[in-house]
Amino acid sequence: MTESKVLRGGVIGAGVFGGYHARQYAKQDGAVLSAVLDPHPERAAKVAVPLGGRAFHDMASFLDAVDVVTIASPATVHAQHALAAIEAGKSIYVEKPLAVSLVDAEKIRAAAAARNLVVACGHQERVVFRAMGLLDVPEQPLRLEALRHGPPSERSQDVSAVLDLMVHDIDLALALTTARPQPARVSAEGGWNDIRAEVGFDDGFTAVFDVSRQAPARERTMRVVFPSGEVEIDFLARTFRNTTPFELNPDFADTPAGRDPLGASVHSFLMAVSGHAPRPVVTADEAIGALQVAVAVEESAKATV
Repeated sequence: MTESKVLRGGVIGAGVFGGYHARQYAKQDGAVLSAVLDPHPERAAKVAVPLGGRAFHDMASFLDAVDVVTIASPATVHAQHALAAIEAGKSIYVEKPLAVSLVDAEKIRAAAAARNLVVACGHQERVVFRAMGLLDVPEQPLRLEALRHGPPSERSQDVSAVLDLMVHDIDLALALTTARPQPARVSAEGGWNDIRAEVGFDDGFTAVFDVSRQAPARERTMRVVFPSGEVEIDFLARTFRNTTPFELNPDFADTPAGRDPLGASVHSFLMAVSGHAPRPVVTADEAIGALQVAVAVEESAKATV
């Protein structure tokens, strides 16, 4: 890509997240919102037209109209849409999870690598950790406890709470440690909408994840235990308590990345595509690592039923 190249962004899926991504393309330097694809043309038009884009319901025509693709369709068809875009030579940004099976995720990684295309995954909360300074802490964590609860919603009911909610915190846990993503032990219990898991890794790091899509109110907290102290985060209040000797940024929420993590994540994807950055915020390898743990949690929970 040359510096003067304006990337035509395309979004598959005209739901809530599709709208978020369409607006990102419309406001990013070096990109425009060119097209939105959805099985319902009226929904696609509602998202695309106010932003200067066009609505499509045919995949081939849509792919001809774009340079890069964001996949914000239901998770169960992420792989289908990702592989179609890659086959057409388009770099992709896939909302989490990358796919719902490891087999499909590996297909995405292999197909993109064969064509030298960028794959980014929408675990944009890593941007928040970077803004806080947590990813620069020079100690390996001993333990992480994450709680992510919310009231019932019709969104993302095509996948379990593990792939909808827990996978976020799994990715954050893996971002903090050098442990291999293959868990050494997994213990999980719960069902489709509520599940609690304890995951142990080969370096001794333990992560506890508690998610619910049937809670009376939203609650999102995390406690990270390091050898020298602890960090307790309230994601909703956007505050933290730090007893480690390492300096973290208490004003992270007021930084550009803290104010707009999705924008920072999309920007990094576009920079990687244009050759101005070595990688996006979350790569295919990292997304597959999070999926590996998520699948292991789902399998463990099924075994206890």
